Amino acid sequence: MEVSVESTGVLERRMKVQVPAEKVESEVDSRLKSLGQRARLKGFRPGKVPLKVVRQQYGAEVRQDVVRDLLQSSWTDAVTEQHLNPAGGPRIDEIKADPGANLEYTAIFEVYPEIALEHVDNLKVSRPKVEIQSTDVDAMLERLREQHAEWAPAERAAVTGDQVTVDFHGTREGKAFPGGHGENVDIVLGEGRMIPGFEAGIEGINPGEERDIEVTFPDDYPVEELAGQKADFHITAKQVAERRLPEIDEAFLARFGIESGGVEALRAKIEENMARELDANIRAKLKNQLLDQLYEANPVELPSSLVEHEIRHMREDMLARMGVKDPKSAPDMPDEMFDERARKRVALGLLIGELIKREEFKSDAERVQQKLEALAADYHDPEQMIRAYRANADAMRQVESLVLEEQAVDWLIERAEVTEEPASFAEAMGLEQPATKENS
Repeated sequence: MEVSVESTGVLERRMKVQVPAEKVESEVDSRLKSLGQRARLKGFRPGKVPLKVVRQQYGAEVRQDVVRDLLQSSWTDAVTEQHLNPAGGPRIDEIKADPGANLEYTAIFEVYPEIALEHVDNLKVSRPKVEIQSTDVDAMLERLREQHAEWAPAERAAVTGDQVTVDFHGTREGKAFPGGHGENVDIVLGEGRMIPGFEAGIEGINPGEERDIEVTFPDDYPVEELAGQKADFHITAKQVAERRLPEIDEAFLARFGIESGGVEALRAKIEENMARELDANIRAKLKNQLLDQLYEANPVELPSSLVEHEIRHMREDMLARMGVKDPKSAPDMPDEMFDERARKRVALGLLIGELIKREEFKSDAERVQQKLEALAADYHDPEQMIRAYRANADAMRQVESLVLEEQAVDWLIERAEVTEEPASFAEAMGLEQPATKENS
């Protein structure tokens, strides 16, 4: 096999491969002979079909299969022989596969960049220094009450904190647009879940009242044809409801598995969970600071194939979170929406991968088990889910990759210059203090 490689860009390679005709014809003949032993053709006994007849009947199809398989196997052999590290599959061009002649083709592909990982020993991070106070537990208990609140109809105008159930019909320049219609939609005033101006437009609305409002979609709205555009909405308020917080009684305690110890037992459990969440949040903050600095200090030339793959993944993830199941009904989401974040994700993946390789990290079995337990914790039968993970080689590789990444981040944190800054629990967690006034 003859191979020649040309660099056509920083990462792009153009590789010409020539497979000897003898190898091609030998493989074709071998497959035809094997087929002849199994073929059933009229006028011939099984296994006695002459090779000439088999070739006439199946030759073109067999040759096509051989060429396809040789393209794959010779490509793999060629990149190994040339010590290349492809970042994705090739684009095959200029195929010549005439009978009796050499198989020739050109493969165009990208390789992974060479990474000289630098500035990993002088990173600086700020760690929140937090002590959980009894007032923080009070606030969290109030949030739990809010999460388990019930909504009671109110025969009055809607105010911030109320839930308003509406039908709405949106138009732009007099015409309806996709996603602009909704029935029995619950909106909690003040949560900011709707586009800017929508909640303000229904503030003070009464049950049964109809209103027309005008809003402007944000410039970064994911549906391109609506971004920055004005729209009119006709709104009908079906119901206004006020929040009723539950009493902290036996029924409320039972929701959290508290059978004895009363409110103090619940507060102890809440504080334990808060401490665990705080640790995870602080670690995430440190990780983000470290990775941002690592990214800025180590510019990486990125294979476009990896960026395109990440963009597709991010788009699919966004559509799934939006509940879009039919791709044909998906809003327009151009690559530019995801390009910057996708590039950063790919670059950081390469940088962390290089660190893991350079420092020869090996996944820690105990941490792998802990990660499996964390991933399976929300399932009905965690042990069964852990067994399913362990029985799936691809899933286990993903889990081990996550653990290796955590070990790499730990390595960076150990070498970073850490500055502690006092912060409250709410500040460290990015929480707003809940309202303490109870509707009754």
